Amino acid sequence: PGMAVALAVALAVALALAADGVASRKDSLLNVCMDAKHHKSKPGPEGNLYDQCSPWKDNACCTANTSSEAHKDQSYLYNFDWNHCGVMPRKCKRHFIQDTCLYECSPNLGPWIVQTDSSWRRERILHVPLCKEDCQEWWEDCKDAFTCKENWHKGWNWATGRNRCPWGSMCRPFRQIFPRPQDLCEKIWSHSFRASPERRGSGRCIQMWFDPARGNPNVAVAKYYAWRKRSSPAPGESVAAESDPAVRALPGPALLLLPLALVLLPEGAGALGPHGRGSL
Repeated sequence: PGMAVALAVALAVALALAADGVASRKDSLLNVCMDAKHHKSKPGPEGNLYDQCSPWKDNACCTANTSSEAHKDQSYLYNFDWNHCGVMPRKCKRHFIQDTCLYECSPNLGPWIVQTDSSWRRERILHVPLCKEDCQEWWEDCKDAFTCKENWHKGWNWATGRNRCPWGSMCRPFRQIFPRPQDLCEKIWSHSFRASPERRGSGRCIQMWFDPARGNPNVAVAKYYAWRKRSSPAPGESVAAESDPAVRALPGPALLLLPLALVLLPEGAGALGPHGRGSL
């Protein structure tokens, strides 16, 4: 009886630690705002998000003022001028506005938030899988617009206080600087996006455009990639731990308690099956 009680206690503690570990990691990946220049500390409802940012009004990382500024040709957000090579066509500009709204407002980018050493933000997004249609339509509507740079994150001439083309660079059509939709989506913001082969509605890619009346499809996408990220073995885990999803889900302290639980098991109760899958 004493051994059975000890086993029960050890397993209860291990499972509690596992639950706590999964919960804490879940909290850090889902429904979060990145630590950046204009983001709120936590997502929440915003009654009056402007125009193209309005799909996020029920749960947003941006304020109403940020959403309004995102629509201006040169806003105080970053002093960035879309019209650095002449007036950007409206059909092209709307994609950049939508891109800004996604970046500033979405609480569903947690699985792709990484630390950065930038002077104006502590976190950024990296390799967000953007749906195939979003990439293609962005490129199609911008291919005849003009720019002078492939990477818009850096390398501008800021002498006037807003971005100007660096000395010696020429304004050329997007289709020359970005020959494919993939080039535009992945290179323009230092690989913030990854051009996904998946389509809208697949649950496997982030949409810049969606109808809020049908719900936010990116919630499910973030959950899927958060699950994948949590399921990936951490560096240093043993081969045995990597091969067993049940063990892989346990945080470090729980793994330390498993040997105690196995020692206390009655003979035969913890036998491994033919493929090493235990009966715990």
